[in-house]
Amino acid sequence: MIKFILKGLIYDRQRSWFPIIVIALGVMLTTLLYCYMQGVSSDMVDINAKIDTGHVKIMTHEYAKIASQVPNDLAIWDLSKFLNKIKKEYPIDWVARIKFGGLLDIPDDKRETKAQSTVFGMAFDLLSKNTTEIDRLKLKLAIVRGRLPQNPGEIVISEKLANSLQIKLGEAATLISSTSTGNMAVHNFLIVGTTHFGISNLDRNIIIADISDIQYALDMEDAASELLGFLPTGFNKAKALKIKSNFNSPQMTMLTLADQNGLGEYLDLIGIKLSIIISVFVLAMSIVLWNTGLMSGIRRYGEIGLRLAIGESKEELYLSMILEAILVGIIGSLIGTVLGLLAAYYLQEVGIDTSELLKGSKMLMSTTIRAKITTTSYFIGFVPGILSMLFGTMIAGVGIFKRETASLFYELDV
Repeated sequence: MIKFILKGLIYDRQRSWFPIIVIALGVMLTTLLYCYMQGVSSDMVDINAKIDTGHVKIMTHEYAKIASQVPNDLAIWDLSKFLNKIKKEYPIDWVARIKFGGLLDIPDDKRETKAQSTVFGMAFDLLSKNTTEIDRLKLKLAIVRGRLPQNPGEIVISEKLANSLQIKLGEAATLISSTSTGNMAVHNFLIVGTTHFGISNLDRNIIIADISDIQYALDMEDAASELLGFLPTGFNKAKALKIKSNFNSPQMTMLTLADQNGLGEYLDLIGIKLSIIISVFVLAMSIVLWNTGLMSGIRRYGEIGLRLAIGESKEELYLSMILEAILVGIIGSLIGTVLGLLAAYYLQEVGIDTSELLKGSKMLMSTTIRAKITTTSYFIGFVPGILSMLFGTMIAGVGIFKRETASLFYELDV
């Protein structure tokens, strides 16, 4: 039976090609859109986690209330003792970070100001032998010129900031900021490299230094703005919530990634949008293929009449049309899935640069559009593609039972 139906589809292209093309296009768009949204979601979560939120984050209660103001006077003190304790209780990767702001002053040969700019600084563990921060943040890949700090007193700045201030590598720079006690902090650094992350607000005026240098410069010895925890298998909402629910400290507060920067609402919204997209696709494709089935049915009344006249029952004929629809759906869905995955693979590996469109953006997001192929990507469009063809044919095929056999046979025109 299947061999017979396949031969019919091959030789009668008018009844197979159009549904296959429609299904293939629909499945391709659904697969590509799903991978794109997964890429955007994963990219957004990954960037925010690595740079700002962690999978879980610990701050003091008071710091958390006004964290956007970077109040380092409310930082975590006795850091080494607290860090040892937290690592024993929750054996995941914990790292200390310091955020700070200030003024970067570039002196000339006479030690007078040649250029100045406000900067936003981030201090990571860059000099320890076992640091995980360099690989996590892909700092080596972000280097445009020069190198990462290898000695105390060295910093890297954004390529855009270096160009705007006309800074050359190896020049001295003075950071003017405030200490954790509210006094003025003035500290000299050596600029050894420039960076480009492809994230607009990081590429604008950021400086990156080793955390020990900033602890010394801001009078924050054995202190940090916040502690970030990273799960070994990536962000998992259930695991992060379990760690948070077990955490108990009178001075500290813990937040999961979903509690910060509106990321929880964002992830929920992505899930809702995907459900809507798939539902609309199945409905729209079913309507299109229903109409296709009706038109095909009208054209095939003679064939249907002949098959009924030679003894085939309406039930058998209806089942054979459903089997035919399943085969068409499988062929169209396979073609569409392959095309969608190929397009998604290109976005995943190469991407599309949109930096020119996001010049004024202040969001912590990549300027390169990427997709992400997951296990679900292989069937997210495939299954609806088959179902839409099946539903369309089932609805259109009901007309067989509404027509008399004699009427269908009469339309043979013989």
